[in-house]
Amino acid sequence: MSDGGILLAHGVGGRQDLPIPLSSAVTGAVVALLATFVILATAWRTSRFRGEQAGRPLPGWLARLLDAPAFRWGLRIVGLLAAGWLVVVLVAGPDSTADSPAPGTLYVVMWVLIPLASVLFGPIWRAVSPLRTIHLGLARATRMDPAEGPVRLPERLGCWPAAGLLAGFVWLELVPRDRATVPVVFLAFVVYAVLMLLGAALFGSGWFARADPFEVYSSLAARLAPVGRRADGVLVWRNPLNGLDSVPAAPGLAAVVLVLLGSTAYDSLTGAPAWVRRLQDSESPALVGTLGLAGTIGVIALAYVLAVQATGRMTEERRRLPAQFAHSLLPIALGYMVAHYYSLGVLEGQRTVILAMDPLGTGDHPLGLSTVDVNTSLVGATTVVVLQVVAVVVGHILGAIAAHDRAVRLFPPQVAQLGQLPLLLLMVGYTTLGLTLLFAA
Repeated sequence: MSDGGILLAHGVGGRQDLPIPLSSAVTGAVVALLATFVILATAWRTSRFRGEQAGRPLPGWLARLLDAPAFRWGLRIVGLLAAGWLVVVLVAGPDSTADSPAPGTLYVVMWVLIPLASVLFGPIWRAVSPLRTIHLGLARATRMDPAEGPVRLPERLGCWPAAGLLAGFVWLELVPRDRATVPVVFLAFVVYAVLMLLGAALFGSGWFARADPFEVYSSLAARLAPVGRRADGVLVWRNPLNGLDSVPAAPGLAAVVLVLLGSTAYDSLTGAPAWVRRLQDSESPALVGTLGLAGTIGVIALAYVLAVQATGRMTEERRRLPAQFAHSLLPIALGYMVAHYYSLGVLEGQRTVILAMDPLGTGDHPLGLSTVDVNTSLVGATTVVVLQVVAVVVGHILGAIAAHDRAVRLFPPQVAQLGQLPLLLLMVGYTTLGLTLLFAA
């Protein structure tokens, strides 16, 4: 399926001839989860993760390089150059969706590739964000402290601004039929930039860390990176699960991750023949899509809240548990993102790079990419379905480990074991639903 040249089907099409039957995939995934739970319950009696206290210092030369002002400003300049290129594309580039790299920049590079790359390299968007650099420049020009603003951002808001804006973005990505047209993408970038810069002017640079949906997503994904920063500021090699354990239990954290999970589930649902027919028969497809997206996120969130509430009844700590265990949903969300967006990232990522070499659409490709076709060899049906199942299962296993370690830290032994049963059932349900939707798409 395509829309003006942008692939909107994130999988590989029909599933009738795939090498792994749905029943086998679901059974294998559930067995793997149950086996993980049994092993953890018998062999993992005390908490082993230390979050921001863990890690082995990087070699001195590497730490100095990564912390060097020249290196950091080099990344900022890359971000500014990319932003300048995007402005040229949107203002003077081709109006045709098929010829413009702008939709791919928003829906593939910023939404898919940067967060997944952050799992390997750290918080990429925070490092290159042109909006952070523009705000810093304006603050210095006016001799203001960039970290401070005239209004104090309430701590109780936590990540709720990012959750709200993330919900708005996934609505744009999944519901309107004209989402990939250049005018819509142009408007999306303008609204995003204005909201971020106005918020930073009011609340200081901390606004980006709590409201920028792309930065919050990238920074959460970066918690699983093998390189991180300890609480004392030292750059370290670390077990990615220690990085995951360092995610602060901030208000709104669960909402951010649940929006990621729910939107991916809804995107898979939109590929199911029954849902496609429902939209085609509807007189108001945008309304149906909006309700479907909200309903899917709501169901995913309700299941999580109920599972946490069931645990809370055993511990009398209901109010803080959703944020305490939200970090365990992050590898699940990332697993679904890999499973769902792999083919989109490979195919449209290549296409965006090819178009980016000719931002004005003149046909003049300095690297000769005008004759290069998108390589589809990495998105064969077998490759994609195996990767999807592995990504979903590994994400759930990592989530189960993270949840178990947090439980044995917070609760007495017997409560820790019993209290995880609702979360285990939740993960089994997520696995079954996720694989069913992926295979039905």
